[in-house]
Amino acid sequence: MKLQFLGAAQEVTGSKHLLTVGRKRILLDCGMYQGKGMDTDRANRDLGFEPCSIDYIVLTHAHIDHSGLIPYLYRKGFRGTVVCTPATKDLCAILLLDTAYIQALDIKWYNRKQQKLGLPPADVLFDAQQAQRCLRLFKTVEYDRDYFLCEGVMLRFTDSGHMLGSAVANLTVTEFGEVKRLAYTGDIGRPHSHILCPPKPFPQCDYLICESTYGDRLHEEKEVTENELLEIVRDTCVTKQGKLIIPSFSVGRTQEIVYVLNKLYNAGFLPHVDVYVDSPLSVNATEIFRQYTDQLNTEVQQVMHHDPDPFGFNTLHYITDIRDSKRLNVDPRPAIIISASGMLEAGRVKHHVANHIEDPRTTILIVGYCTPTSLGARLLNLAGLGDSPRPFIEGKIIASGSHAHQLSNSPKYISIFGEEHKVRADIRRIDGFSGHGDYKEMIQYLSTQDVEKIKHTFIVHGEQTAAQAYKDHLYEAGFRGISIPKRGEEVEL
Repeated sequence: MKLQFLGAAQEVTGSKHLLTVGRKRILLDCGMYQGKGMDTDRANRDLGFEPCSIDYIVLTHAHIDHSGLIPYLYRKGFRGTVVCTPATKDLCAILLLDTAYIQALDIKWYNRKQQKLGLPPADVLFDAQQAQRCLRLFKTVEYDRDYFLCEGVMLRFTDSGHMLGSAVANLTVTEFGEVKRLAYTGDIGRPHSHILCPPKPFPQCDYLICESTYGDRLHEEKEVTENELLEIVRDTCVTKQGKLIIPSFSVGRTQEIVYVLNKLYNAGFLPHVDVYVDSPLSVNATEIFRQYTDQLNTEVQQVMHHDPDPFGFNTLHYITDIRDSKRLNVDPRPAIIISASGMLEAGRVKHHVANHIEDPRTTILIVGYCTPTSLGARLLNLAGLGDSPRPFIEGKIIASGSHAHQLSNSPKYISIFGEEHKVRADIRRIDGFSGHGDYKEMIQYLSTQDVEKIKHTFIVHGEQTAAQAYKDHLYEAGFRGISIPKRGEEVEL
């Protein structure tokens, strides 16, 4: 049995790990590289294998950095089986189509630049038709059921608590009379999510592939997060009479923020201000969450006894029409705008930020991980809130809990859509809405295993500094045989 790491190796996006058992080739996730604009195009096309050679894709969850290249593989000849949970398939149906749409817009803008430079045009990775057709290859398996994947390989999904439908992929491989157990965590959720069930312990493994997104960080408790959000809403929408813009991933993060706002509304704490979820994808994803409320945590179940819709309240408006979205940019009234994408790399939120970033009444609130090259990360670095702040940036930073904001008279500029904008808005950050466990939460979860029986742990899906810090934390927790593989590295298990 061979394992090769083809993505998310010493970086966060592009999860792909190729398992070879006899003549069968099993791809663990098939994620797209994100966060570098068109610069990621070459990495996404350079798969490291022939798509038609893949027999199975075992998909841990629907986020694009884990699922986004499935239509590309389909375009290139893949006709195997994609195995995932039912919720993951339903979410992929909207996420992959949305990704095709975003690519079409991006490539149109990029090719205009190419034409001006006299360079040849580029092509999309896949189109909407391919995004829809690849869904025919999906096979769904419920949590905690053994599924015969192929000769010598049994698969079981257990809830990883990261997002709706997310799972640890547990594979039992029998080869030459020897049984080997491999667990791939995908992304690990938090033990006390606002809406999701906590990660469920998974069967004992011999080999572990584990994410490390927040391998060097600790989160705050969810009660602190809710209070911080309320304080920012009051400061922005009541005191400053401005707009609070929250870039948010359409699937998972948006529903969690809406649920917290719904909770504050029901308790009478939320100021009377209009809240807009401005993203067609978010609207569709929320409908899928409503279909799977039985998979949400006990708190949500209890709320639904007196509030049948935990993702809706009187001042909340879901927007799909682009004309309504544009009107928000000229409406002078205070409001909360939740819009995709979470890293500010694309989507309607990028336009909202471009239109409001020079208004000192505006607050831009980052609520999740941003890859280092993304617009979201550049804004955080500019405000001194990034994971690696730039040392040459001047300005006074006032810290308060996990969110700090910039109070600087020195001008700072950032480029959005190729235009320079003076940053006058407050840039704030709350990490408590993250769908990824911090290093203590992940180690607590993994310690449900008998760590002495784990022969080797492979750390993936983390920037190098986070992965190295997580390796040290795992070692302190009693894990041994830990490595951080490079892209393309192959090991024999």
